[in-house]
Amino acid sequence: MFKTLRVAALLAVALAFAFSGAALAEEKTYINGIDFGFPPFGFVDKDGKPAGFDVESMDWIAQKMGFKIKHQPMDWDGIIPALTAKKIDIIASGMSATEERAKIVNFSIPYYEVTQVLLVKGDDATPFADLLKTGKKIGVQRGTVTNKLLEEMSKKEGYKFELVLYDSTDLSMEDVKVGRIAGSGMDSSIAKELMKGQPYKVAGTFDVPSEKYGYAIRKEDKEFLETVNKGLEMLMKDPYWQELKKKYDI
Repeated sequence: MFKTLRVAALLAVALAFAFSGAALAEEKTYINGIDFGFPPFGFVDKDGKPAGFDVESMDWIAQKMGFKIKHQPMDWDGIIPALTAKKIDIIASGMSATEERAKIVNFSIPYYEVTQVLLVKGDDATPFADLLKTGKKIGVQRGTVTNKLLEEMSKKEGYKFELVLYDSTDLSMEDVKVGRIAGSGMDSSIAKELMKGQPYKVAGTFDVPSEKYGYAIRKEDKEFLETVNKGLEMLMKDPYWQELKKKYDI
């Protein structure tokens, strides 16, 4: 009888630990680093809360895949170092999955494609080539693909412009508006968003291959990458995906 009770007690303890472990697994929270000024993919709304296409996408994936997600706005130029330093766990915020970045982090399956463009005031009739060859000031957000592209172009023969770096594309466009800089380079996705109801236009598209967005995850977090990929695949097949694309006009 005592042996039976002892076995039952051990089973009860084992089950308690099992359920406790399951609860802990379900309560696992991952931190998503987002660009605070990159609409429509990731930004801070008028109420000071994280918002955007990628924010809502990750919320859906987290719910379906059984984990929690917290969105942490931060400066873009330090976002990959923050990921590798384990200050955040994922970057779901309109990040181009470039070969250079893929040496440091793993990327999820792609979900959006963009080109690189130069945005100017709507009444600026300056030819695209002249904006880059006549000594004008051109803005760009630090740490972006367009930042690297313009830095490389500035070193090539025939190009003459002054590159001005900003913490966000929004800030660069404020200077475009008042004439401090002639234009700002960026992904076509954010250019489309910034032109809505504003006196801006695309002066031209840079002659470089298009790029695809993906979610960045640490190299060692392969299980998490598999979970995110599975959730992203589910989302892209779900009607909610089209609802999000329509909502954010992408």
